[in-house]
Amino acid sequence: MSELPNNLDDAIAQAQQATQAAIAAGRTRLQVELAFPELKIMPVAEKFIPAFEDLGSQLRVFFPDAGSAALARRDWGEKPYSIRAMGEMRAEIQPEDKLFVFVEPSAVEIAQVEKLCETALDRPVVLLNPRLEDIATIGIGYAGRQLRDRLLSTFESCYYLKPLEGAALLRSFPDPWQVWIEKDTGYQLIAEEPQKPVGEALDEIFARATGQPTAQQTSRKGLLSGLQQFLRALSQ
Repeated sequence: MSELPNNLDDAIAQAQQATQAAIAAGRTRLQVELAFPELKIMPVAEKFIPAFEDLGSQLRVFFPDAGSAALARRDWGEKPYSIRAMGEMRAEIQPEDKLFVFVEPSAVEIAQVEKLCETALDRPVVLLNPRLEDIATIGIGYAGRQLRDRLLSTFESCYYLKPLEGAALLRSFPDPWQVWIEKDTGYQLIAEEPQKPVGEALDEIFARATGQPTAQQTSRKGLLSGLQQFLRALSQ
């Protein structure tokens, strides 16, 4: 059974293990999400990707834009794998490539991601902290939402960690989705679900476990306090 990580490094290590296990089980479209507000992706990616460096040049890492890719190449030093922006001419997928990691793709790059996924065929593709939910706010419209939903329907969350008010939601492949609640002695597992619990389903889990109002009914101040406390705990 998965356990809540003690800090951010432990969460990244857990994400690496879950991704490796999913790939070994034959999964080819994977999402890894550390759903923390204001989390900076570059240091997370720098720590996550070395788990796959043994693939050498058969590993391809893609960033949303040329600036991010250039920054990674500069700060990470010499690497055995390619680091490119999705739109670069040199970003074409080659027959010998074996694994593709997309770092924080956004709704703007959704068409490029889908095209590269189609070229990858049955080779594993990992979306690391995708930012695809903001598509409605940038004016892409109905067709863009359809494209996003079509693409995401082919992906599985092999790792997901999100702090909630006095609780946390975790999925670490191959384990089911887990809901944890904060107690005086630490976090306690209160539910395991085959599908991601959201909305009313999550409310009902909290209600059964605590008899208290749902997480959505807590104050905004309490929510922010809980998030900050969880992030501080994970950053220690």
